[in-house]
Amino acid sequence: MGRVTTRYAELLEKNRRYLWNPFTQMKEYLDDEPVIVERGEGVKLIDVNGREYYDGNASVWLNVHGHNRRELNEAITEQLGKIAHSTLLGAANVPALELAERLVQLAPDGLNKVFYSDSGAEAVEIALKMAFLYWKHRGRPEKRLFLGMTNAYHGDTVGAVSVGGIDLFHASFDALLFETEKVPYPYTYRYPGSEEECVEACLEALRRKLEEKADVLAALIVEPIVQGAGGIITMPPGFLKAVSDLCKQYDVLWIADEVATGFGRTGRMFACEHEGVTPDLMALGKKITGGYLPVAATLATDEIYDAFYGDYAECKTFFHGHSYTGNPLGCAVALANLDLYEREDLITHVQEVAEHTARELARFYELPHVGDIRQRGLMIGIELVRDKETKEPYPWEEAIGVKVCRRARDLGLITRPLDNVITFLPPLAVRKEETTEMLSILYQAIAEVTGR
Repeated sequence: MGRVTTRYAELLEKNRRYLWNPFTQMKEYLDDEPVIVERGEGVKLIDVNGREYYDGNASVWLNVHGHNRRELNEAITEQLGKIAHSTLLGAANVPALELAERLVQLAPDGLNKVFYSDSGAEAVEIALKMAFLYWKHRGRPEKRLFLGMTNAYHGDTVGAVSVGGIDLFHASFDALLFETEKVPYPYTYRYPGSEEECVEACLEALRRKLEEKADVLAALIVEPIVQGAGGIITMPPGFLKAVSDLCKQYDVLWIADEVATGFGRTGRMFACEHEGVTPDLMALGKKITGGYLPVAATLATDEIYDAFYGDYAECKTFFHGHSYTGNPLGCAVALANLDLYEREDLITHVQEVAEHTARELARFYELPHVGDIRQRGLMIGIELVRDKETKEPYPWEEAIGVKVCRRARDLGLITRPLDNVITFLPPLAVRKEETTEMLSILYQAIAEVTGR
């Protein structure tokens, strides 16, 4: 890491004594001179030793316009002069109302109601509860089973983990989870046949499951267009539309988890737009505030909302809420964030930078251990394999992805692996020349760690 200051040493000791980092093996982390970020400018992070790093994973996929953006800073400061927080339980506040209107205007047609929370996992949890109670209020309490997809990740609350499908993350919590069903997600790179055969097999498995259990299924939850934490696994064209049609045919709700894919990451405002579909419920988070404050939302159709609408004595109230739900500071910066999307035509920018990035990524196939490159917009995964011909994966114990990302950090880029998949999800406002520099670092890191 170069020069290590006394201040860094003091902060590292505080980390050792007091802080438990998420998704982090603390033994290895504390032995490896971890980065301690002090500030950020644009697409770069600056640590307490003064070293700069490209933010190659948008601070876990959520930063939009870069760090320390003046307009977003000012939106929070302006709102602070009015009120920092007031509850939405039996009341409302101005920014929460204005943001709800904007979200409905942006969302796929038919999603007309907004329920706020604090994180993407909570937004998913809320969607599950809404789906469960929707059928109960409609007089069909037997429809209580949830259907998820293999390799899925929907967050880390108990409900979100229950519908997830990554054993590495989820298996250790098995005794806490409720029963769910799973159908395959089309991981075409790992399927033994063609892409068309993979799609057909996955849709047939879904159709059979719906045929068998539609009477007891409350909802299917799916990450549209791209599975994120499962390895940046991209859906073949037409698959999402077929899933939506099957759910409608068998009278099963479907939930779109757009926490990772929403707000432009895949090149559309929402991934569902790629195939013109509207889910019954949609979970949002991450980029909703531009990466500034923890705000999330669950969007619902009027049909879902109306199932909870009634007299007090009917006890149809949705008994769920969080202390900071609809936080005015978060909603105010979210509104400023959406203003920037519009003023800077950010979705078009993402599409243009994504095309440039795709051209830059083409040379990665020259590397002998790059098996697959998956991209939708600025959501990119580079899968490393021990043998390109057989697609043999590196064993987990070799931590090849960790080693590549560690070397990239030495070279000035921060990102995180998903096992053997190296992720690249920069802030959406990244410039073409910045992606070129970031990818040059990634190329060098992969080549040095895996060998040319």
